[in-house]
Amino acid sequence: MGVLGGGGSIGSIREKEKQRPARERMEGQSRVLVIGGTGYIGKFIVKASAASGHPTFALVRDTSPSDPAKSQLLHSFTSSGVTLLRGSLEDHESLLGAIKQVDVVISAVGNAQILQQSNIIAAIKEAGNIKRFFPSEFGNDVDRQHAVEPAKSTFALKAQIRRAIEAEGIPHTYVCCSFFAAYFLPNMSQPGLTSPPRDKIVILGDGNPKAVFNKEDDIATYTIKAVDDPRTLNKVLYVKPPANTYSFNELTSLWEKKIGKTLQRIYVPEDQMLKNIEELPFPMNIVVAIAHSVFVKGDQTNFEIEESFGVEASELYPDVKYTTVEQYLDQFV
Repeated sequence: MGVLGGGGSIGSIREKEKQRPARERMEGQSRVLVIGGTGYIGKFIVKASAASGHPTFALVRDTSPSDPAKSQLLHSFTSSGVTLLRGSLEDHESLLGAIKQVDVVISAVGNAQILQQSNIIAAIKEAGNIKRFFPSEFGNDVDRQHAVEPAKSTFALKAQIRRAIEAEGIPHTYVCCSFFAAYFLPNMSQPGLTSPPRDKIVILGDGNPKAVFNKEDDIATYTIKAVDDPRTLNKVLYVKPPANTYSFNELTSLWEKKIGKTLQRIYVPEDQMLKNIEELPFPMNIVVAIAHSVFVKGDQTNFEIEESFGVEASELYPDVKYTTVEQYLDQFV
């Protein structure tokens, strides 16, 4: 039996894991709860938090899953000192019990659960002890975008959660990391490929708006850096390192230079993209709509970050040696 949070009993086999982080907590380091910690970006955040010395907790539905991969992941969590708390967004008592044990809550839930974060907001208000909440963002800035449907509605859900957080006066940080490198760079958005192209490449739009591509480990590192930083309080933390900011044309040129070959460039104009969005089934229509937002409208880079609402991660934390796009592509040469 695993560790149970909020109303559950504490399994003796995990007692040491539960108690050790509290005993070893370094002065000034917040206790961090990650909700959605076994998800795509969540697992990186859990690991980054534990590695940085924060007493780290992960809310999970099942502490002993039958899925071998998930079981191995949870074992890696506990091996690094992470406390597993059993609970879910639908179980208020388990959620409240988990939140009462920590100082900071980071949500990394998937798109299907975005609105369920209202349950987290309610529990945070009831608990009264949370000094920072990071809702599940980890993409484009949903308050500064020009997306078409169905991406527009998807972004609106995240914006709705932002407004609810602000209305309740909950201290917060929104992390906008643009693209996950592993989603885009391995095939440079070429359907059906498992590595970057070597003969021709399809470029969305005219290829000139710039996008940002960040390795998942680095996104997690920057997120945890912001946990106790007063400069990120009630701000948007943008992960936009200069060395990871490229237009589609620039990225293609970089790849051409690495392989010593010129690719045939096939451009998909905006009107064709919009037609494709209308005709494609779910969820591909959302994927293309987000690509339209980024590669045609330039929504990741078409605004200046102002001190009144945001800060940029690589400027705040120059000590973080992030992986550049150029370094990332080297593995495919």
